Amino acid sequence: MNDQIRVRFAPSPTGYLHVGGLRTALYNYLFARRHNGRFVLRIEDTDQARKVEGAVENLIETLRWAGIEYDEGPGREGDVGPYVQSQRLPIYHSHVQQLIDAGTAYSCFCTPERLDEIRQKQMAAKQAVAYDRHCRDLSPADAARRIAAGEKRVVRMKVPLTGEMTFHDIIRGDVTIGYNVLDDQVILKSDGFPTYHLAVVVDDHLMGVTHVIRGEEWLPSVPKHILLYQYFGWSVPQMAHLPLLLNPDRSKLSKRQGDVAVEDYRTKGYLKEAMVNFIAFLGWNPGDEREIFSMQELTEAFTLERVGQSGAVFNVDKLNWLNQQHLKLKPAAEIAAMLRPMLAARGITDVTDEYLQRAIGLMRERVTLLPEFIENGLYLFRDPDEYEDAGVKKSWDAEAVGRITTLADELASLAMFDHPSIEGCVRLLSERWGIKAGKIIHPTRLAVSGRTGGPGLFEMMELLGRDAVVRRLRSAVERIPVR
Repeated sequence: MNDQIRVRFAPSPTGYLHVGGLRTALYNYLFARRHNGRFVLRIEDTDQARKVEGAVENLIETLRWAGIEYDEGPGREGDVGPYVQSQRLPIYHSHVQQLIDAGTAYSCFCTPERLDEIRQKQMAAKQAVAYDRHCRDLSPADAARRIAAGEKRVVRMKVPLTGEMTFHDIIRGDVTIGYNVLDDQVILKSDGFPTYHLAVVVDDHLMGVTHVIRGEEWLPSVPKHILLYQYFGWSVPQMAHLPLLLNPDRSKLSKRQGDVAVEDYRTKGYLKEAMVNFIAFLGWNPGDEREIFSMQELTEAFTLERVGQSGAVFNVDKLNWLNQQHLKLKPAAEIAAMLRPMLAARGITDVTDEYLQRAIGLMRERVTLLPEFIENGLYLFRDPDEYEDAGVKKSWDAEAVGRITTLADELASLAMFDHPSIEGCVRLLSERWGIKAGKIIHPTRLAVSGRTGGPGLFEMMELLGRDAVVRRLRSAVERIPVR
């Protein structure tokens, strides 16, 4: 490897991509792009029991949806693959044997029953739960004999019994952890698969990773990893541990209190631009008042030094606001392309591009999520089949019926059917009848849209067109009962 910066995102295929995972991937991606480095995707599937069918494909597709393209990984093979850990078992086995031969790891033959018994005794005595190092001093000959006899074993690394380790974290500064709180970690399981702790060190070294950017939950494991680097005689990459993501009550972000899968937000209609912008700010800030960022602008501004240590609150209200801002920025043609499948699902397939983009222009200021263009503005694409009760009670009476009947006739004979002409017609009638314009406007909106609120009434009527407006007004007169 040369001196080029190399980072990796290494998810486990245990389900959908968590928003915390997306943030880790995003920060690695931004860091790599900012420094003209390489972004590697590695699939850590050594825990075969938790592997979910289709999860790898979902992870990759979700990253691509978010605009996070990896340089090397599954399907984009580089020189240091394979990039799926279950395909790298011979590599791990040879490195485990190196540690055993060097005396820095050992075979452990303790049964699950014995380990559980130790745990129970330690808990009863209110001691820290840890392996008692029963097999640590077995002779190589004894270990070899028991392996040959077919005894099940795991392999554990030898952690120093005394002392402490201090390491530097880009985000947290110098961190010191005593060896007395570390276990003799299992690095190879009885099924022949490595644990995370061995595999991550071996893979990061062989894949030339220069910066490890990952979640705060891995901070206590760093001394074990650095020990393995030292045992192998390898240089240690720089570390940066990202702050926890928190619920509004400052508990750790969990499914209990809301959606945590990126897929959930995507399904609800959040824009990828808003999701990326929001996720970027969960722990990082640009150092100024800017809040709206494109991926390119994030790339230019991102530094690990501006990532904070304290937990970041996942505030859905802020996400909603950002989504509104990005909806306002997005060209109507792009929004139209995203809305067409939603319209088709409702059997609406005959809307022209021009009409749809004009409808988007009318609704844009009044929506938070993509589906709301359709859900809140369905009347722009089909006649209303029901009318809001509150509107009927408030503005629909015998006088309203007479006014709407007259208005329909007046609109049908207008020379021009644009919003100034429509408004002029309504204002003229209100003057003729000596009433406020609202006495006409409110029942008209109800008749035309079935709703009591929405975009500018006259602009909406212009968009719908003369035929649809007159038809809806006359239909409402027939269908809405007079109270």
